[in-house]
Amino acid sequence: MTEAEFLDTVRRNPVTAAILGRLAALGTQQTHLVAGALFQTVWNVRSGQPPGAYILDYDIFYWDDDASFDAEDRVIRRATAVFRDLDVRVEVRNQARVHLWFPQRTGLVRPPLTSVRDGIDQFLVECTRVGVDAAGRVYAPSGLDDLAAGLLRLNPRNHTPDLYAAKVASYVARWPWLVALPPALHG
Repeated sequence: MTEAEFLDTVRRNPVTAAILGRLAALGTQQTHLVAGALFQTVWNVRSGQPPGAYILDYDIFYWDDDASFDAEDRVIRRATAVFRDLDVRVEVRNQARVHLWFPQRTGLVRPPLTSVRDGIDQFLVECTRVGVDAAGRVYAPSGLDDLAAGLLRLNPRNHTPDLYAAKVASYVARWPWLVALPPALHG
């Protein structure tokens, strides 16, 4: 799958297309639409499902050196206004803050991230490490071939195999054609 084919596919989801068109309105740095809004749309289209099927929320990552709750809350409120008419859940998170809340949410310690792309690089499943920035540029450090083929591999940068197994089981339940590769086959 080329980047152009990927962008064409994810824009078939009208919510994803609208969010991509409005990302710059947030006025934040390194702003990316990431995760399920993108890869799940690809899998839905391939499966003949409506492009927005199974997508519970739309994740937006951005970067702000001000890692305070108040600064992030201001961006969240701005996003609520920008995306209100879409009638979907939009999750907006400053990646400079992840290490502050991650242990409470998951029980795992994560070192501070250095950028939005560093956050994307940490996703559990390699082919889901995708983002599109406010200028429409694709970030896919593992490429797009496994995403298009439905090949699920443990991200070697994320050493949480139990979380990976749960995530993969959830994906395969919704898209049975996906293929989960055991860690021994990676590399």
